[in-house]
Amino acid sequence: MSADASIAALQLARVRVLIERSLESNPFYGEKLREAGVRGTPESLAEFSSSTPFTFKSDFVEDQHDHPPYGTNRSQPLGDYCRMHQTSGTTAAPLRWLDTHESWSGLLDSWVRVFEESGVTAADRVMFPFAFGPFCGFWMAFEAAVRMGAMALPAGGLRSAGRLEMLLANEATVVCATPTYAVRLGQAAREEGFDLTRSKVRTILVAGEPGGSIPSTRALIEELWPGARVKDHHGMTEVGPVTYECKNKVGRLHVMEDAYLAEILDTETLEPVVSGESGELVLTTLGRVACPAIRYRTRDIVRRGADGVCECGSQELALEGGIVGRADDMASIRGVNVYPSAVEDVVRADGGVAEFRVKISGDAGLKSIALEVEPTGGVDGAVLAPRLEDALHRALGLRFQVDAVAPGSLPRFEAKAKRWVQV
Repeated sequence: MSADASIAALQLARVRVLIERSLESNPFYGEKLREAGVRGTPESLAEFSSSTPFTFKSDFVEDQHDHPPYGTNRSQPLGDYCRMHQTSGTTAAPLRWLDTHESWSGLLDSWVRVFEESGVTAADRVMFPFAFGPFCGFWMAFEAAVRMGAMALPAGGLRSAGRLEMLLANEATVVCATPTYAVRLGQAAREEGFDLTRSKVRTILVAGEPGGSIPSTRALIEELWPGARVKDHHGMTEVGPVTYECKNKVGRLHVMEDAYLAEILDTETLEPVVSGESGELVLTTLGRVACPAIRYRTRDIVRRGADGVCECGSQELALEGGIVGRADDMASIRGVNVYPSAVEDVVRADGGVAEFRVKISGDAGLKSIALEVEPTGGVDGAVLAPRLEDALHRALGLRFQVDAVAPGSLPRFEAKAKRWVQV
């Protein structure tokens, strides 16, 4: 049996367990599956995809609203659950998510693999420069580092200067952060007089935003952190850590197919796309049976890579360019569809921008788009603004109004950035 056939066989076995458990003991999915005519386990993955309904985030939100505080998406008694985490609430009402010891352990196994595929070993010192709130990714990454034997350095509750002091004093070799905060911490080092050429950091592992696979953002992070290389990956509270970056191709993510059944579907026809085409990533959790997500419409837009064996030796599904954008985030401006990642790539490529914000105004069909930018030190805003207007127009075919604003006037972000605002 070939490697890809082995993966498919494993996925089918785990899908069958998932559906059986959900029909037997999960009120949320039991009802959902029976309403769709599902009465037993599927004979093939194709049958699973054709017969099993999608799940939307709004389904979970509504269920938790009707059955507070955790909803009915539980396959075990409530007393079996030991972890509660919550989504960031950037695209909808926050969701609470529960895990048992078993399901949490499986998620940590996947996170350990993200570390290992990124070259992190037990000899590393991994720094986590963020506040440990209810979002599960932070806790999961920290505990996975501990599980694999690396030294885990918690840096919540500190300002950037304090985190930089801690990083240098402890000779951290790996930093986990959002792309935005990796940029901010690097900029803070310059502002506060910290010499990052003295840093031992060799890997900056990013997630939470598309920036890790945006060429100009990646280049900026690596410029700010001499000697370090960015490694991207992605995940969600509702499903867990999903991908790791290919060892051989920058910006290519591989799905951990032992833990997830991934489908990439055309956003209009909902038919599977072929290699080279973009579509929405739909995920089914194969190990998180106690609180699953089945055919979950993530709203993440990805481009399917070539089938077969990757240069790195993996046969797992490849996503070229990482997360291209989110269907929720796409803005249609005078007939042109614009993703935040495309704007960020142009802005970061300029090199003269410390921070920026995009402002959308007007009604559907008559929307306009404007950009506020903070110039970096020594950059003239009167020169920067028209330069960016021209670059954005050439790259995206849209006229942006670009205004340079005073240093420090735009918000900074430690976790996911919220740079696009409706006015």
